[in-house]
Amino acid sequence: QVQLVESGGGLVQAGGSLSVSCAASGDTFNDYTMGWFRQAPGKEREFVAAITWSGTSTYYPDSVKGRFTISRDNAKSTVYLEMNSLKPEDTAVYYCAARYHSYVGDYSTRNTYNYWGQGTQVTVSS
Repeated sequence: QVQLVESGGGLVQAGGSLSVSCAASGDTFNDYTMGWFRQAPGKEREFVAAITWSGTSTYYPDSVKGRFTISRDNAKSTVYLEMNSLKPEDTAVYYCAARYHSYVGDYSTRNTYNYWGQGTQVTVSS
């Protein structure tokens, strides 16, 4: 099992940048594919980014591609999400998620992830 704790959320103006982090503990971090999801009030939780265990492959939906970057530091058991050119519609609670690396594909499907953090609020003001 792995435990996940997000940090780094906050308030930023539109057009600004913000980074969030997710620290993992428990099981071997580089056994896991890591993902970021977000959930705005009244909306479904949606996929934001994913990174494979080695960090060699990353995945994004069109809504954030070119603006968001996921990365990981396996030595620190931490995954990061750097967010640039933020828009008010990026406002949401951001969740870190993990699943065992042997599951390949379906990176955007939230129910393929077994472990979740508690979330961190990101608010983008207009």
